[in-house]
Amino acid sequence: MQTRTQINELTTAISNNIIGQEKVVERLIIGLLAAGNLLIEGLPGLAKTRAIKALSKHIDGHFSRIQFTPDLLPSDITGSEVFYQTPTGGEFKFDKGPLFANIVLADEINRAPAKVQSALLEAMEEKQITVAGTTHKMAPLFMVLATQNPVEQEGTYPLPEAQMDRFLMHVMIDYPAVEDEVSVIELVRQEEQMLSDTSQKQHNTQPIKIAQDVIFSARQEIANIKVIPEMARYMADLVYATRTPNRYDDELASWIDIGASPRASISLDKCARSYAWLQGREHVLPEDIRTIAHDVLRHRITLSYQAQGLGLRADDIIDRIISLVALP
Repeated sequence: MQTRTQINELTTAISNNIIGQEKVVERLIIGLLAAGNLLIEGLPGLAKTRAIKALSKHIDGHFSRIQFTPDLLPSDITGSEVFYQTPTGGEFKFDKGPLFANIVLADEINRAPAKVQSALLEAMEEKQITVAGTTHKMAPLFMVLATQNPVEQEGTYPLPEAQMDRFLMHVMIDYPAVEDEVSVIELVRQEEQMLSDTSQKQHNTQPIKIAQDVIFSARQEIANIKVIPEMARYMADLVYATRTPNRYDDELASWIDIGASPRASISLDKCARSYAWLQGREHVLPEDIRTIAHDVLRHRITLSYQAQGLGLRADDIIDRIISLVALP
């Protein structure tokens, strides 16, 4: 079976559990293929956690959920050195924390203090953690999928800009359409019926499981997706416009305080190639870049007080940039 066919089956399996959020499912798959970390933001009850659990359920790997709270300690997620008594006297052994998994759900990530965020930052960027002077590597398949509530600010800590930049994409999740919400009601009712029906439990088929080798094979194919110099320049121009908006528009310049880093250009390239591969193409087109530009850039732009006073969002500014930067 072709690698892309299996990835499409994974997408379909997740979509069957998450109705009306096709874009979110697609971004989860892109993040998986691009080997990046994702920040998913939305109001309570919009299936942020459910979407991540659905992804992990259909991948042959270890899943771990960490509920972030204000009293969380770094050792609660990384693990710690524990003294064990032995016949020869005793020794310290490292007990791994929940961070040692293939897919890590960092639920309500902005509720943890700075020390915890620092411990998570090393794992996200370096794929390793350091405890008591010893470095411990993460698994080859490792990604952090974090959730965040945009309205409830009681007991929360704003994520540092350096950590925000480590997220490949910042995905926004919105309310489903009315028709989709009817389907959600029916889906949940069916799940409750299956749980209460013992005979159904015995005949319930196991969910499909995608082997990790399939993901690594897909990443290798994506690495070979062609990006012509004009496309690479277009990505760089979009990012550069966030740093020098005065070259394009005076009003745009008054809306941006800090532009995106070169990590944004790298992320655009990774995500555009992954999206092109999912579409069955062997090269990147401008529409691939535009499709994922908002998710890649929205958390990397710092809005000015003037923009905030006007009620503008990062997406509004990205729309303006896309309209101003010339296509190749």
